[in-house]
Amino acid sequence: MEVKSKFECMDVNEKIRKFTWRIENFSTIKDKMLYSEDFIVDDNKWRLSIYPKGNNVDYLSIYLYVANSITLPSGWSGYAQIGFAVIDQIDRRTSITQVTSRLFVAKDGWGLPSFLPLNELHDPKRGYLVNDTCLVEAYFSTDRTKALISHELIVETGSDKLKTVEAACDKAAIDDQKTTAIEPEVSTEEDMKTFFSSLESELSSSKTVFSREEAKEALAKVEEALIMTPANFYESGKFSSLKQAFKILASFDCSSTTLTIEHKHMLLDMEESIKEVAGRADKAEKDKKHLTEKESIKLTLTRNLDGNVIRYKEVESEVKQIEQKLAVFHEQVEEAQKKRENMLGEREGIFRNSKEMKAELDALRKEWSEYEAKAKVAEEEAKTVEAEWGRMKHFVSSTKRKI
Repeated sequence: MEVKSKFECMDVNEKIRKFTWRIENFSTIKDKMLYSEDFIVDDNKWRLSIYPKGNNVDYLSIYLYVANSITLPSGWSGYAQIGFAVIDQIDRRTSITQVTSRLFVAKDGWGLPSFLPLNELHDPKRGYLVNDTCLVEAYFSTDRTKALISHELIVETGSDKLKTVEAACDKAAIDDQKTTAIEPEVSTEEDMKTFFSSLESELSSSKTVFSREEAKEALAKVEEALIMTPANFYESGKFSSLKQAFKILASFDCSSTTLTIEHKHMLLDMEESIKEVAGRADKAEKDKKHLTEKESIKLTLTRNLDGNVIRYKEVESEVKQIEQKLAVFHEQVEEAQKKRENMLGEREGIFRNSKEMKAELDALRKEWSEYEAKAKVAEEEAKTVEAEWGRMKHFVSSTKRKI
């Protein structure tokens, strides 16, 4: 079944954008990691990714990446407040959420490898997978106001899609799950062993009568096993089927055949002999193989040691050459260290000077609105003075014509 992915966005308010990633046929995802479509915030592209089976942990893992990092200028950084959520489609209030804020740089990515335990994600009593559909939501803001995004905001912000006819379909699927989903009973290894031991004992005590044809088939299986080499038979794991064949032979009434009781008992004694001989053969094969492996390791170690002796002498010679070069360059190293100390001092001076200028700039910014207001008043004053000056000039000119 094809995995379907649908990505939608909406504005929660003027500062926060919400992105809903709807992933259908979630349980059929075979890829280790799944990417969302790119989405744009403040002219920058971002992208979500999830690890459906966990990033080396038994949790659903969620990450956020800068998608257009290649085209961003060197030294780019961007602040973001982020909220992740896997929505409980039965009761949105119990959705799993995580909220944080951080400064991203180009080629940066951040995420939560242990976001939601996989056993909770796939629990049919929970609403994280409804109709095999998972809803992942991301809330995004570049505003620096603290605590814009919270768990309460996420659970109270419902998608418009969930309020339409589609919501009714999902609700029907949820109701169906709630009524039909039965939590599987988890059986312990001890429970299973006890059950099958009891079953085997019960079947063994039953007075099943096997036909002559069934006895022939059982004997053919024993013969088929003996055609194999003892070691191959041991590795094949066919003891259980052979045990059933001997069970048939033990229960078979041989009075209608020329098979004597003594012959039958000798045949049944072979069951343990086959196991014992096959086990010895397997052990012998393993011992021989073990010796072969050890001989190979011995040869490899010997060759590696020969190589190490040769390389040791080469390295020893190279070390002496390097020591000679170090002696020659000792004075240059001391001079370089002095130059480094001077440059470090210069760097410290630049840093302090920059801090002072930054403090002066911050103080100027705080008073800037006051300067702008005074400048505005001054501009109006200049207009008034110019107008007054013009009137006086005009008056003098008109008086001059009268005189």
